[in-house]
Parts: sequence; structure tokens; C-alpha cells
Amino acid sequence: MKVATWQDFSVIATGNGYKLERWGKVILLRPDPQVIWQSEFDLDGYKNLSAKYVRSETGGGRWIYNGKTPEEWVIGYKDLKFKIKPMGFKHTGLFPEQAVNWDLMTDLIKNSGREINVLNLFAYTGGATVACAKAGATVCHVDASKGMVERAGENVRLSGIENNKVRYIIDDCKKFVQREIRRGKRYDAIIMDPPSYGRGANGEVWKLETELYSLVELCKQVLSDNPLFFLINSYTTGLQPQVLKNILNKTLTKTHGGSVSAYEVGLQTEEEGVILPCGNSGIWINE
Repeated sequence: MKVATWQDFSVIATGNGYKLERWGKVILLRPDPQVIWQSEFDLDGYKNLSAKYVRSETGGGRWIYNGKTPEEWVIGYKDLKFKIKPMGFKHTGLFPEQAVNWDLMTDLIKNSGREINVLNLFAYTGGATVACAKAGATVCHVDASKGMVERAGENVRLSGIENNKVRYIIDDCKKFVQREIRRGKRYDAIIMDPPSYGRGANGEVWKLETELYSLVELCKQVLSDNPLFFLINSYTTGLQPQVLKNILNKTLTKTHGGSVSAYEVGLQTEEEGVILPCGNSGIWINE
């Protein structure tokens, strides 16, 4: 498992289906389905708790605030800046465990010795976009949510990145890639963080287990003649790292060579011996 090391973020404690987190100076208590053990103390009673997300029996949930919790605030990771805001479905606008992948992609881009053009699909609020652009790449940031793309733009500006380094696209990712193929557009690196399940505007059903392989095959067609990397993130329960490794080997290694690695990503907690699993990643690197 690869574990990120932060200064502005930490998991203080876990238990009873929740994780107690510090985001800068703000303490949040959020549900986590991986936390099936009991807590060592009353997480709800933590003295500096700012807000807790409570699930509804009918679906969704809501935030319960203590005192003067800011509506939004900024935290940093190395030379990157991100805006944090408690949102629906327990989210904050950032997945801190992905810092291990930001570091990896940053090193690959900086050590490439050339201009790298990155396609970031299902790009959300732009954690990977910010990391790649800050490392010197140009990035095409694609997400179907206008609000998330706008927040990505805020994160890019917060990190002091030039406006011409990022192109923002509000669109269905698969349809966008199909158009890029027809236009003859090519990218040196691709990042994708597809959802486990979803529905399109016309009722189309997206299920990661049945769609991922064909999506990677499709995206392979927009890779340049000398691609640098192809990264897949997955939060789908039951989809093991070896599955991502197999997909990347079958789609990329046979035609481009290189090597593939796959791994769990997680967060070190302040509790002794407890690492919180946070999904899986697989990366193909053209070595």
C-alpha cells in the first residue's frame, strides 16, 4: 500500500464507521465504509470537532455544524493549494490519499525532459490536474459536472498556475474521447478516475466492471507515439489492484512495451498500526 504524507491533513482517529479528520484547522467527522472496527474514544465528543456528516435512512445525508465552521477554506500539499468545502454525499472536494499519485506523476513529468500533454478524465476538482500542470505539463481537464470543473479552475489559480496550462471541458468523458479520436488529437499521458456507477443524460447506465476495459481501449487511441504514462484510479469495492494491472498489461504493454504497477492507496492515521484503505491505482509507464 502507498500512503501519502501530509502537513495540512491528517486522520486523527477511526471507528464505528467514521473517520475523524483534520483539514487545516478544521476537524470533520465523516462516514467511511471501510471502518468496521470500534473507536478507542468518543469521536463525536472530540473537543475541537467542527462538523459531522450524518447519513439519512432514506439516502444521502447532511452536515451538522458545531460553532463557526467556515463555509470553505484552503489547505496545501507541498507547492499545491486546494479549496476545501463540505459538500453533499460527505465530500470535501479533495481526495488526500491521491497525493501519492500526484508525486509519482510530478516526477515522471519533470524527468521526461520534454513538453507533456495530459488528458485528465472524470477529473473532479482537479487534484491531478493541479499536480501535473504545476510540474510543467499542459492539461485537458474533463468532467461532466460544471460545478466541479469551476472548482478545479479555482484550485489551479490558487496554486499559481498560468491560465494557458489547463483546458477545461464540461462533457461526457467517453463522448469527448470519441471526438478527440476523430479530430486526430493526441496526448502523452492519460489519467482516469471513473465512477463505480452512474447514469447519463439519456438514461445510459455506466457500471465500472463492464465499461472500464473498453474505455481504456478507446483512450489508447488518443495516446501519442511516445506516451509517458496511463493512470487508472478505482474506488469500486471488490476491484482489486491486480485487475487494473491486467487491464493495463492487455491494452498497453503488448503494443507500447513499458511496465505496469498496481497498488492500494491509503492514509496513515494517528492511531498506532492503523492505515485506512482508500481505493486502488494502476499505472503504466513507458520505460
